[in-house]
Amino acid sequence: MPRTNRGHSHAYPESYYVASANPRCEQPQLSESLEVDVCVIGGGFSGINTAIELAQKGFGVALLEAKRIGWGASGRNGGELIRGIGHDLAQFSNEIGRDGVRAIQQMGLEAVELVKRRIADNDIDCNLRLGYCDLALKPRHMQALAREQAALQDAGYLYKTELLDRSRVHGVIGSDTYQGALLDMGSGHLHPLNLVLGEAGVAKALGVKLFEYSAAEKIIKGDRPRVITAKGEVNCRYLVLAGNAYMGHRLEPHIGGKILPAGSYLLATAPLSQAQCDAIIPHDMAFADMRIDLDYFHLSQDRRLLFGGLCTYSGKDPKDIGAALRPRLERVFPRLKGVRIDYQWGGMMGIGANRLPQIGRLPDAPNILYAQAYSGHGLNATHMAARLIAEALTAQAERFDIFARVQHMTFPGGPALRSPMLALGMLYHKFRELF
Repeated sequence: MPRTNRGHSHAYPESYYVASANPRCEQPQLSESLEVDVCVIGGGFSGINTAIELAQKGFGVALLEAKRIGWGASGRNGGELIRGIGHDLAQFSNEIGRDGVRAIQQMGLEAVELVKRRIADNDIDCNLRLGYCDLALKPRHMQALAREQAALQDAGYLYKTELLDRSRVHGVIGSDTYQGALLDMGSGHLHPLNLVLGEAGVAKALGVKLFEYSAAEKIIKGDRPRVITAKGEVNCRYLVLAGNAYMGHRLEPHIGGKILPAGSYLLATAPLSQAQCDAIIPHDMAFADMRIDLDYFHLSQDRRLLFGGLCTYSGKDPKDIGAALRPRLERVFPRLKGVRIDYQWGGMMGIGANRLPQIGRLPDAPNILYAQAYSGHGLNATHMAARLIAEALTAQAERFDIFARVQHMTFPGGPALRSPMLALGMLYHKFRELF
């Protein structure tokens, strides 16, 4: 696991985000029996935003977080707010039809707007900056980006997009690594921990009861589900499972068997000079390349380069994250060779076999809903999942049901075999990238 702070076992793992976080209040541990309309398990983007959406619709909501709000992937991720939900959506046409595919494509654009509106409407201080580029390493990447731009234009995308060839890509990134890029002025980057902490404040102001250090130890299904914690319990009409990669298999095997935790890692350099920033990223944009094992990066508010990637599927973290990521950073930006690394951290994201978010109801308990497996697009997809869950609980389930109709494979062999299986699968996809 990533390095953690000394002291309380539930403290936030060390990261640049924790070091630069806005002031935050510790929430109490659940120590009573509660009766609410909805109980949400998981204090990340999915859970917090589900609580907000439901509270705005008049539901009484309690949220249980095992550690701290934003402790998992929501507070550790790359902080890139990028359009789109899922990968290769055409593969789902047989299950949801072309209209369903188009609906998910539109939701992938709407999801980014949900995040922007949440920030603007509540004046959340999380350093949102717009401007993003998909980076091409091969001619076929450029062909894919041209198709993506055409699809965005056909969908009525509201923001500027521009296909940049090798001669023009240097205008947005100071690197000789890339053959071109697709510029997207509707996507961007932000401080994810400050976003989820700000959203938690919104939820609390709406009357949501937030509890930290309150891991769900057992779920008792029925007409009114019960969630048992170490010192209390919550009785509810509806239960929402939003723990994603940190939920584990034990609490609910049906969804635990459909998701694999995969490691992703980041570093933050020492603050760069303005001249260095202008040389590598002159317009404060976010970037990601188009490989399965991608690099992604942008500048922080205090001019550090935040550089991530190195996804691992074996269940084992690098012994030294900074040393593992440095060669990739210096390959992209040779002028930063030897730059000091001040922070390094990692965490787990949830991946499903088909890389589409898993949103639905438990087959044996339709009053228990879940959302998970965002496969690297969690910052926007979590907010969309929260909106869909709220719609489903207010008799507007059309969009929720599109996701619920998609079948998701349960990985065989139990938890011990899932990470090696995913590692083999990803090695296959990396091999295909060579050609």
